[in-house]
Parts: sequence; C-alpha cells; structure tokens
Amino acid sequence: MNRRDIIKNLTVIPFAGSFLPFTSSASPAGEEEVLSAGPLAIGPNIYESIGVEPVINCRGTFTIIGGSVERPEVIAAMKAAAGFFVQYDELATGIGRRLAEVTGAEWGMVSAGCAAGLKHVTAACVTGGNPELLIRIPDLSGFEKNEVIIPRHSRNAYDHAIRNIGVKLITVDTAEEMEKAISSKTAMIYIMAYGDSDPGQPLSLEVISKLAKPKNIPVLVDAAAEVLTIPNVHLNRGATVVAYSGGKAICGPQCAGLLLGNKDLLMSAWQASSPHHGPGRDNKVGKEEMLGMLAAVEAWVTRDHKAEWKTWLSYLDTIAKQVTKINGVTTSVLEPTELSNRSPVLTITWDPDKLNITGDEVAEDFARNKPRIAVGSGNENGKTSINITTGQMQPGNDAIVADRVYKILTQKRSPRSTAMKPAAVTIGGHWDVTVEFFSGKSTHKIYIEQDGNWIQGTHTSDFSVQEIGGMIEGDQVKMRSRIHPPGDGITYLFSGTATNDSISGSIYLGEYQNAKFTAKRSGYKNERKRIVIPGGPPLAT
Repeated sequence: MNRRDIIKNLTVIPFAGSFLPFTSSASPAGEEEVLSAGPLAIGPNIYESIGVEPVINCRGTFTIIGGSVERPEVIAAMKAAAGFFVQYDELATGIGRRLAEVTGAEWGMVSAGCAAGLKHVTAACVTGGNPELLIRIPDLSGFEKNEVIIPRHSRNAYDHAIRNIGVKLITVDTAEEMEKAISSKTAMIYIMAYGDSDPGQPLSLEVISKLAKPKNIPVLVDAAAEVLTIPNVHLNRGATVVAYSGGKAICGPQCAGLLLGNKDLLMSAWQASSPHHGPGRDNKVGKEEMLGMLAAVEAWVTRDHKAEWKTWLSYLDTIAKQVTKINGVTTSVLEPTELSNRSPVLTITWDPDKLNITGDEVAEDFARNKPRIAVGSGNENGKTSINITTGQMQPGNDAIVADRVYKILTQKRSPRSTAMKPAAVTIGGHWDVTVEFFSGKSTHKIYIEQDGNWIQGTHTSDFSVQEIGGMIEGDQVKMRSRIHPPGDGITYLFSGTATNDSISGSIYLGEYQNAKFTAKRSGYKNERKRIVIPGGPPLAT
C-alpha cells in the first residue's frame, strides 16, 4: 500500500474499523460505553486507566492509530536524552553529520514528522536561508521564488505542508508542461515517491531531475511510508532531498521525520525549524525525538529484516490455518516488493450470502468490540473479504486475531434480507441545511429526487457542488456526498430522521469526526407572474 492508498483509505477506515468511542457488543445499539477513567497508571494498562481501549493493529502504519511501535533502541535513546540539556544547533549538526555517515547521504535532519519536514524544505527553497525572508512567510510578496511545481499524480492531502508556506502551486501533467512551467519564480519541484514517479514513467524522478538540475531547482521527494534504502535510491535517481516519516517503517518516534540530502538546503531547512523563530516554530522537535530518530536509523542498518519478514509470515500462517477450517473460506498472501508499506498482507475471502456477513461488517465489529482489531475490508466479484497487514502486529496478536476471525465467521446467522422497508415520507425537493460543527455553523443546500427508497440529487456545501445519493427506509434517511478538490477529499455521510418538511440527524465526516444537521424545505420569494421577453434591444437603459 502506498501513501496515495493511505490517503484514499482515510475515508474507507470508518467501514473497515472506525475509531470512535468504544461500544461493547452488550451495549444497546448506538449507545457508547465509556470505560471508567481514573488516575493515569503507568504500565501495560496505561490507556485503559484513562478510559481508552487500545487497538490491535492489523492495518498498517496509519497515524490515526499510532503509526508504528518504537524500537527498543529508540525508547532507550529518548530516555537517555531526557536527562540533559544541550544546545540545539550543536545537536542538529552532530545528528546531521552522523546521519550522513550511516546513510551515505550528504546530510541529514530530524523534523517534527514528515509533513513538518516538507514545510521546512519548502521554506528553505523560497528563502535560501535568508532570515529576513523567513520571518515574512507566508507573505511572499517581493520574493524572487514563490512557486512550487507538482505533477498531478503527486497532489495529495500532505501537500498542505507545502501550501502552508504561502507558495503558488502549479500542477502539470506532462514533462512538456513542466518544462514550460519552470521559470525564475520556481522554488522547488515536489513529487511522491511511487507509481507515476517510478523509472520509465513519463514524469519519473529521472525525467524531472533532468529538467530541474540545469536550472538549479531542488527536487523534494516524499517517501513517508517507505522502508529506508542505503544508499538512498531517490537521491541516486536525482532527488535533492528525500523525506521520511519517523513513525512508520523506520519505527522511530511517531512525532519525528527524517530528511536526507543536500547539506546546504537542509541547513536552511533547519534554520526554518524550531527552536528558531518564524513559520516553523510551531513544528517543534525535541532533543529526545531527535536522538530517538537517529537511534532508529542506526538500528535500521543492523536489524535482521529477513527474520522480521519470516515472523510476519508466521503470523499470517497462524491465522490462515485457523480460518481455512471454515467451509468456503479461502486465503491468499501478498508479499509486496514496493518500498512503501512493505509488509505481507493476508486476504481472507468468503461468499457473504453463505456466511451471511460482509467483510465491512466484520471489520466494523472488530473495531467496536473487544479485543479491538483494525483490519481492512473489500468486496469484489460477489465475494467479500478482510485484509490482515502484518508490519505492526506484535507477538501474540496472531493467535488473538485468528480466534476472533474464526468465531465471527462461524456464528450462525439468519439469511441476509435485501428487502427494504417502504419510505414513509416524501422528501423530494430543495432543502436548506444548517450544519453544526464543534465550534461553528455552515449553511448548505441539498436538492433531492426520490424514487421510492432511493434518492439522488446535488449537495451544495461551502465552496463546491457535488452529487449526493442515498436511501430512505420508513422515516430514516441516509445520504452520501464527497467533495474532492486537488489532493484532498471529504466524505459527508448524512444519517437522519425525516418528516415531509424537515430532516435532522448527524453527519459522519470520517477523520474529521461528526457534525449535526437540520434541514428545512426551501421557501421561494419570487412572485409568480408572466415574463415578457422583449422583441429587440432596449431603446433606453
């Protein structure tokens, strides 16, 4: 799974293990069971002590569930670093020099996460290390360089970090467009490190580097979820700087990032980072995380990666042997070779009409009930499935997961009914919608066409208009719309109770949590009167 897939899955996760307040299987539908919270208890039940239920991670290095588990070397380094004071510029220099020795890159830097690293490098590219320019960000008026070029295939939710500097983004589709877009205003070119950036592609890193280097334009590669390659594959292919997440494959601090590449540019990036004042002060990285990240990189070169892979496969073997005892259940293992999110994945597949449950429903059950397990799910060609990703599973998780999957798939269930309760109200027409967020309100509009149980139409949100579709059973309405500006996406899942003149309920917003809505039928102020069309131009204004 690459970073683009992770972005897509941000809106899929709610159906493949949503992470809202824990609900016990014994609790009435819709009621949240809040675990009793008391004083923080340092130990194996630290989360439960404050009323939070942990999750077994069979999903991958998603930040929303903690990324990765830090290596023992990382924890030891952070603990040792915590007991002393140190001058941060001296520390950054020592770490930069050591990262260069370990990785073979010219220089290295630790940031407060990969996204912060992208922000700091962008600041370095527009300022050139000039602090008078730095403190003016994001007002780039008068800057010599204030544009960043991004191939369309690399637009993503994480390029907010680049936009935060105030640059103008220029999106291109071809090498010819990129060549034309490059100008004296170009500060940087940014790309994601997979897929359409791979060798042989029309806008590969090699092609981009060939265009950029003669004009001294830095190329920043976002390799957040990749395994670390030594010597670095992206730098060897022409990147100026490559950025990694510390809390993913490298298993460093979750709130750290790793930058490798050109020393001069990274020195300017460090200048744009805390503890220095300016636009990066809000991205503070502590001495503990800095040394923890260095420890993770040093551990990377000594880790037995082949042994880790065998362990991960053994986890999947345990689960597969258990679930294939069930008639009609099959399994397959994917051993990915790409650099991003590289760990084996087990797919467990069955006919939902025979076991009377879908993969989405299994994943949702796992998310809501103890032991909580985050898994992926899918539906294709009449079959349904769940996916078990191993990279962050811990010893003993495999037995727990195998038992849980076996139990849920062997439960006796009544055949699934496809019949829908007839609609009890008619909701076709125009609606004025008030949306209440945590601390603000918006006014939206929805136009609905109703055909029995099915509804479709348009949803006008704050800045866009998109299609909306859904269903109504009795007086219960469910609708879905999605806005999709470049690099981003927000899914609105409306669930409410309707009368002929009102609809009210909640909106599930995925990673952005929930909102409330109330809808009233639109009123029209226009007079009903005949319209006369003139036969020619007016004789007077």
